[in-house]
Formats: sequence, C-alpha cells, structure tokens
Amino acid sequence: MSFPPFFGGLPFTGRQAGKKLNWLLAAGEIRQLLTGVYVAADMPDTTELRASAATLVIPANAVACGETAAWIHGIPTTALSPADTVPLRWKNTPTDVVELAGVKVTSPIATGVELALHLPRPFALSAVDALLRSGRADRAALEAMLDDYAGHRGELQARHIFKYADGRAESPGESWLRLRLIDAGFGRPELQVRVKAAQREYRVDLGYPKPVDGRRLGLEYDSDRWHSRDRQKARDGERRADLAGVGWHIISVQRTDVWGSYPALELAVGDFLCQWPRLPRRW
Repeated sequence: MSFPPFFGGLPFTGRQAGKKLNWLLAAGEIRQLLTGVYVAADMPDTTELRASAATLVIPANAVACGETAAWIHGIPTTALSPADTVPLRWKNTPTDVVELAGVKVTSPIATGVELALHLPRPFALSAVDALLRSGRADRAALEAMLDDYAGHRGELQARHIFKYADGRAESPGESWLRLRLIDAGFGRPELQVRVKAAQREYRVDLGYPKPVDGRRLGLEYDSDRWHSRDRQKARDGERRADLAGVGWHIISVQRTDVWGSYPALELAVGDFLCQWPRLPRRW
C-alpha cells in the first residue's frame, strides 16, 4: 500500500500533496521547509531533514548556496518572524563545497562570505555573528576567502561586516542593535558585560562601561517571544533595579525600537553618553 509522503515523515513538494496541501497547512498537520517543500509538523528539525528537502528542488549537479546553504547549515539569515520562507539559491560553478546528507552545499566559510556580500547589512551581520558563534568559521578564514572576491559587488560591505562581526552575540536582535549603535557613531559596545550587583552577577547584552557622571550604560534586546509575559516583565524590572543600584542605567530595546525610521533609540543613547548621534538611519 502506498502512503502519502507526509505520513512517512519525509519532505515532499506541494505538487506531491496535491489538493490536500492547503487543508494540511490549515490543520497544522504539515509545515513549510523551503519554498514549495513541506514536512509533517511533528518532524524534528535536523541538518539531514533540511538537506533532504533541498534535494527535492535543487538540480542534481548544482550546489546550494546563499540563504539556502545557510539554512541547511543552521545559520539564521532573517529571523524577523516564524513565517519567513527561505529563498532557493543554487549555482553550478565550482566553489568551496561540502556534502551534507547527499546534497552539495557551499562550505560554512564560503556561505558566510556570500551572505556578507549579498544580504542587507543587518541580516548579513546577524548571520555572520551566528556563524562565528557556531565555531564553524573564524574571522581570519572569512577574510582570507573574501580576498578571492576583490572588486566583486558587495566587497566593501563584506569587509565592514567582518570587521564588526562578533560571535558573542546571542541573537539576531543583539546583532541588529549593535549595528544601530555603530552606525550612529557611538563606537563598538562591549558584548555580554558581566556586572556584579547586590542580588547576583548579571550579563548585560551590550554595554558602554566607561562611566558618564558616575553611571554606566547598558542595553538589552528584549525579544517578543521571551520578554512579553507579565512574569518575565516583572523579573526584568527587578533585574534593572538591581543593576541601577550599582550604577548601571539599562535601556530596554525591542524590535520596534531597532526597525523603522524614527531614531528614538539613538537619541536616548546619545542623551546618556552626551553625544549627538549620526542620523538619519541608514537602514
């Protein structure tokens, strides 16, 4: 007896699902992996699953690259919402290639270079930060491979991205926030700053430890997912009060503060640091 592919736990295309596709999506029985590729909703997300999905839509002799390669390697490239769809990218030209579960993929280093070259700046930085954090590439290797792209469109952006990339960033939001601060002319903040307060020792996402009128500035990116509940908000308030007691002024930053044209974030930071921010925003 032949079972529909979504019952077997294997990736499948929308064409294979036929008329049942929209019903299965609406019922939450399946989830989308790539454009036009789906899998049963309860299947764990693994490198092997992602590679198997890619083989359904990438030509046999092609090499997955760009955002598709990043997705297979587990490197986030947008992370603005759970519904983000990974675009399909592949090429036939020889490059630095590895094979994962039967699919050819650009190596983590080559993938990092392509992301730095072609993604919008905030996404390029968060992707390269994540790559460095994973330990599968280092700055020296990325910069060395970038030398092969001399004169290539995006080279200057990539060099700037590699200059500011930092594997200590623990989320895309922290990367985007750091880029906002750098673009505003405040200089590179310290990451994961350890502060010993009355109750315990804390780690502040980003900080400027040099005192201004006896106080130091810290910034924390509060994601919608982890900091929207009342209990967590109460804990955040207690944390900030404890840090204030040892001379740290903490600015809570949310996604809406980072994205958009209004520079309330830069004005607040500049007010504390007694420095006029470089405006308008570049992205």
